[in-house]
Amino acid sequence: MNSLKLILTNLKYFAPVWVFSSLNFIIGTWVLYIPYVKAKLELNDSQLGLALFCLALGVLLFIPFVPFLSKKIGLGRYTLIGVLLFSMTFLLPLLAPSYLTLCASLFFAGIFLGTTDVAMNALVSEVERNNSCNIMSAAHGFFSLGGALGAMLGSLLMPFFTKPFYHMVVMVSFIILVNLILGKHYFLIAEKVVPKEKTSYHFKTLKPLYTIALIAFVIMCSEGAIEHWSTLYFTEVIGVAKNNLAGIGFIVFSTTMTIGRFFGDKISENIGSIKIILLGCVLASIGYLAILTSQFYTSILGFGILGLGLSVIIPELFRIAGKTEGVKASVGISFVSGVGFVGFLLGPVILGYISNTFNLKVSFFALFILSIVAFLTALTKRKIKF
Repeated sequence: MNSLKLILTNLKYFAPVWVFSSLNFIIGTWVLYIPYVKAKLELNDSQLGLALFCLALGVLLFIPFVPFLSKKIGLGRYTLIGVLLFSMTFLLPLLAPSYLTLCASLFFAGIFLGTTDVAMNALVSEVERNNSCNIMSAAHGFFSLGGALGAMLGSLLMPFFTKPFYHMVVMVSFIILVNLILGKHYFLIAEKVVPKEKTSYHFKTLKPLYTIALIAFVIMCSEGAIEHWSTLYFTEVIGVAKNNLAGIGFIVFSTTMTIGRFFGDKISENIGSIKIILLGCVLASIGYLAILTSQFYTSILGFGILGLGLSVIIPELFRIAGKTEGVKASVGISFVSGVGFVGFLLGPVILGYISNTFNLKVSFFALFILSIVAFLTALTKRKIKF
């Protein structure tokens, strides 16, 4: 918990970490209205999956530009610019009058989601490097906390807004205001310059990144799917009637993920990366089995176990990527994030296709299989120390 204490007692650490919370705070509000958007535009699961694909496509296509943007604009500067633009662009999907405009607006939002995501991870990596501290896992804990707060506060406020757009405007205004206040604490941070001859990609340098990138692919497929399909699982499979209760799975998932990530830095220090990943995959598998019972309370418990299992895997992978010898933090994280976001990209659209062909429960069974794949992949590298 030393990392959490460090973050909460010093704005130098809290300010960049708040960017993590900001992204998922907005997303946590958005996921509450996915059933609304689906009903408004009369979409089937396959169409909705394709729309979510556009969000992830925007993320994926623009991630490679982050090293260039951080060099030209500055890492701290772009992080602040990115989170402000992301917040504003996420107003667009709720205004979309047609399916095509929904896809376009999600693609546009995805551009700033992806670039800001990589920038903020590189920013925290630089903060860790400059101050000889470990706060990456806790930073991702604040990402999960933002999702939980956005979903919980959003669920409470939903009955008070006649239109979802007004609700989102309030949330976005709050996020923009707080980031403008805190941004001065990281605005001038720049990346450490790596000599050109040491930045080229050799097989020996990238070998550990290939393994962790593959695990990132599988885990981010699950994270993206849970983020965008959990509310529909409760409405369509479990049969929750009230819209403000449909987000309960995502709230519990985000809450336990937050708890796990707050303890993640200490766990990483004690048992190492591979053991964390293996343990996380086992818990994720148990969580999916509980969710697949389709019983209200058992499924809620399952989402909680799943969040705990997935909690420390991605921040651990990003930490490794950001500290790979001879590779700039933004380059290493861009590589792992890029492969991971392919999973994030494919996850929702494949789940939508499976759900449209069979049902949403079969889609979640596919996610259970992916958690086993991640476990087996990590198991083959159990003797490797990253």
